[in-house]
Amino acid sequence: MAKKNEVKKAEKAGFAIPRENYKLLIIGFAIIVLGFILMAGGKNTDPNVFNEDMFSFRRLTLAPIIVLFGFAFEIYAIMRKPKQKDKDNELD
Repeated sequence: MAKKNEVKKAEKAGFAIPRENYKLLIIGFAIIVLGFILMAGGKNTDPNVFNEDMFSFRRLTLAPIIVLFGFAFEIYAIMRKPKQKDKDNELD
């Protein structure tokens, strides 16, 4: 009898993080990738000519803020506790 209860608990255990949190992790990863894509560019074709496009607002300010927001979102996605409704769905 005790072994049956242990088996049921093991089946219900599932993953450490609920499915909804994995979706949020993927969204956070996409936000981080978007930030790094915004940082890209500014290459100069001629090394003798100075290109001020390298110091644009998008590359120096906006993109790092988006990357930091993405990392904060990742922390939220990991730490988020599932709602009671989510817990009931996991047990099915």
